[in-house]
Amino acid sequence: MKKIYSLFAIILVLSSCGGQKEQSLSDVIASKDLAQIREKKSELDNKMQQISAEIKLLNTEIEILDTLKRVPLVTAIKLKNEVFTHFLELQGNVTTKQNVLIYPEVAGTLEKVFVKEGQKVSKGQALGRIDNGGLEQQVAQLEATTALAKTTFERQKRLWDEKIGSEIQYLQTKTNYEASKNQLAQLKKQIDKFTIRAPFSGVIDDVIKDQGTVVAPGPGAEIFRIVNLSNMFIEADIPESYITDVTIGKYVEIDFPVLGKSLETKVRQTGNFINPANRTFKIEVGVPNNDRSIKPNLTAKLKINDYTNAEAILIPQSIISENANGEQYVYVIKNLNNDKGIATQTVVKTGKTQGDVIEILEGVTSGDVLIEAGARSVKNGQEVKISKS
Repeated sequence: MKKIYSLFAIILVLSSCGGQKEQSLSDVIASKDLAQIREKKSELDNKMQQISAEIKLLNTEIEILDTLKRVPLVTAIKLKNEVFTHFLELQGNVTTKQNVLIYPEVAGTLEKVFVKEGQKVSKGQALGRIDNGGLEQQVAQLEATTALAKTTFERQKRLWDEKIGSEIQYLQTKTNYEASKNQLAQLKKQIDKFTIRAPFSGVIDDVIKDQGTVVAPGPGAEIFRIVNLSNMFIEADIPESYITDVTIGKYVEIDFPVLGKSLETKVRQTGNFINPANRTFKIEVGVPNNDRSIKPNLTAKLKINDYTNAEAILIPQSIISENANGEQYVYVIKNLNNDKGIATQTVVKTGKTQGDVIEILEGVTSGDVLIEAGARSVKNGQEVKISKS
């Protein structure tokens, strides 16, 4: 536009110099003659329109002849099908169903503690013993009584088999033996309660009561805490919208920020109940813990694979724009020849996102070339050149 005004001014000067009879602009204004001023303005308007038309013709010819004209430089990506794995990211805490406090079954003095904190124990192993108050002597006495009853019964049975003696004598000796045997078994079962045993294999996490302490069943009487660190899992709440996507066997990545450790596992159990309060269902993810470094209540980040597309079209989210109608679009380079082509605005339908990429469901296909850097500055139908750098 400045060129137009400059050329217009030059023409006015030349016109004023070439014709002596033509009045100057200042003379026309000084005349205060409205008709004369309007006539002068109309004359200048016609000259300006003529000049503008001539400049437009010159610009058109320059566009045709100028091989060095400036074309916007852009970078481009060629689309291809690739595997797209989407993850649902959640947070959970490590837990175990084998983390229990062990209480005494009977009252008495904690006579002996056989284990210490951090010690590995096996299921059924004796952890401690409570003074049984002389029950062992009763057992020994009853064992002798039972042995005598057994001998008496066996002799009476031999006589009965030979038709010697009465049936009532045989039945009495049999009853005495069986009653004594049952009484002995019951007493042994009772005395076994004075020995505290591990309910499962694990590690003694805490020895709560000292040897010599008087203990009894009930709250506050716990003696040991035992934990099994090999059967760990993470429980998490999953929104109900993922009920068909998060199923048993789904791949899971677990990250423990505190430990700087990650591992891979699978969903081992899914809940069958939707919590009406928050519209979620529970899942359990098994946690391999061979080195015993993972502890109960440790915070973990979960990435659950809820969607996979083996032939997805993925593009950076940064190159997607939105028009006035709320439609998302990208620029596809059409008529590509010698790194030059036409930027064509193309509406797309997007899917899931992961990180800085987004899945394209409709609008573009494998093999299309999209503008990446420079997508925000080009216009629809504009010629562009792909930068090789």
